[in-house]
Amino acid sequence: MELSKLPKTVEKLRKKIGLSQEKLARLADVSNNTIINIEAGKQSNPTIDTLMKIAKALEVRVEDLMK
Repeated sequence: MELSKLPKTVEKLRKKIGLSQEKLARLADVSNNTIINIEAGKQSNPTIDTLMKIAKALEVRVEDLMK
């Protein structure tokens, strides 16, 4: 899976629907630090479970996070 675009894509999708990092973390049932680190590019290999939770919270497919 191509994850190099994940940080910018998560941030873009999150802002598009008006969510803070903290709100996205709550909706996705992941830690706020997880969202912060993914968007900062510091977590380059999140688990598929984490990606699925984030995608569901953003109402997109997991594949859409890689675009």
